[in-house]
Amino acid sequence: MQKVNNWLPENWKKKIALQQPVYENESNYNKILKLIKIHPPIICPGEVDNLLKQIAEASEGKRFILQGGDCVERFIDCNEEFITNKIKILLQMSMILTYAARRSVLRIGRIAGQFSKPRSSNIEIVNNQEMFTYKGDSINSFEAETNLRKPDPERLLNSYYFSAITLNYIRAMIAGGFTDLHYPYNWNLYSIEKTKQWKKYRDVVENIMDAVNFMESFGGANTEQIKDIEFFTSHEGLHLGYEEALTRKDKRTGRYYNLGAHMIWIGERTRDVNGAHVEYFKGIENPIGIKISNKITESELLELLNILNPRNEKGRITLITRMGAKNVKTILPGLIKSVNKANLNVSWVCDPMHGNTITTRNNIKTRRFNEILDELRSTFEIHKNNNSYLAGMHFELTGEDVTECTGGAIKLNESDLNRNYQTYCDPRLNYSQSMEMSFLIANLLRVNY
Repeated sequence: MQKVNNWLPENWKKKIALQQPVYENESNYNKILKLIKIHPPIICPGEVDNLLKQIAEASEGKRFILQGGDCVERFIDCNEEFITNKIKILLQMSMILTYAARRSVLRIGRIAGQFSKPRSSNIEIVNNQEMFTYKGDSINSFEAETNLRKPDPERLLNSYYFSAITLNYIRAMIAGGFTDLHYPYNWNLYSIEKTKQWKKYRDVVENIMDAVNFMESFGGANTEQIKDIEFFTSHEGLHLGYEEALTRKDKRTGRYYNLGAHMIWIGERTRDVNGAHVEYFKGIENPIGIKISNKITESELLELLNILNPRNEKGRITLITRMGAKNVKTILPGLIKSVNKANLNVSWVCDPMHGNTITTRNNIKTRRFNEILDELRSTFEIHKNNNSYLAGMHFELTGEDVTECTGGAIKLNESDLNRNYQTYCDPRLNYSQSMEMSFLIANLLRVNY
């Protein structure tokens, strides 16, 4: 573990902080942050240390990372059905990947804290009215009303509560046996039975059940371990005031942890080596993700890694590449070679969603299933050809039957998007598309590992 000398959680205020909301009542804002600071943490330092160890194992090929969830969480979705469906899809995908990769899958949800999003502009025009851009439920309202779009610090307190409630329910589901591999059919969502993938999924489940029963029959499997899984949370550490309020000093070690999530990441728009986000992230003990696009240079990447991981600790840094299908083949090889040459320890994860966002003629944001898959295939191939290892995947997905991305076996096209377009920000794979993607990734894992 690393401790940065003379670092304090508030040091980021000395730097330029991008993507931060400006509140009309700063006194009320500070009052809210003080209240969050005295509330109990959402997670514990030992959980963070455990995740860091497992990410290190993933970088060595001993595990495979599946990170997924909503583009941006909504307060209205903090209910039993939505949370259950999110966990179901991640569990089902991880089961398929475990079966294919023959190694443990590390599950990290974009959940219980992903309530804010960076945006390209602070202002937008809606119905001929100028108003603040929606930046997530922790900042302002999605409703297109001028007053509701003003940044409201009370929403930060709601973010804390909804994050804690969500994680509490997830923990209860796991403790209550929801994830027990003895009953995998409890995870099913009805829609998968209506697709061509159902037979494949059913065969995978039955093969896993045969393996479990075989191992248990002669004492080769621990029944309690099969009943339980580990599940970790993550979100983009965008709102630095909120992240600071959830940063606590561990009395045992004197080190600082962000105890709002197990893992947080720096986005493409906030990874400036001289910026406030990098200053904040360098002092916390959590495993850190860095989103990198085709815009990053090799020298900039190396500088980031040296600042954020000066001791070159395994598991500390996860590089989440989001190049786009058209750019990945020309950009990613050079970055991998630079990191390898410098002997820097990182875990490489592919985010095939963000680099493949397009806008239709009707001004609807979407992503094409085949382009997402193309970036995944290329990324596997590039790592294999450059003496590297792809440690995992990062998806924006949902357990609901939304119509936000085109393509896949269900053959959604642009004219279908308005049927059930629910996202407040970026388009997500729906349940059937996510399941189909997991089968295709399973094939890539068999070929490459």
